[in-house]
Amino acid sequence: MDQLDDDELQNGYFQQDGATCHTSNESMTEIESFFDEWIISKALWPPRSPDLSPPDFFLWGTIKGKAYANKPRTIQELENNIRREIAAICEDVLQALSQT
Repeated sequence: MDQLDDDELQNGYFQQDGATCHTSNESMTEIESFFDEWIISKALWPPRSPDLSPPDFFLWGTIKGKAYANKPRTIQELENNIRREIAAICEDVLQALSQT
């Protein structure tokens, strides 16, 4: 939580995967204490929701191989690769994706 700024804590959603360590009662209690109803998580959001499908099923699958292609050695290098690959996705692809 220390890595989030005030705007993210007040207006942001918390989205997580369905890993059991992330959805344990203890974890969910802690997350809910900060984000209340602003959580996108297993059992709290419908599976295959159109709102989640583009990022879940398109974005990471599209950039993963490219983000790791040069074998980044630091988190910063990986973050730079991810940002570069996301920026390289053309607007036409994003528009077509949002219409499916």
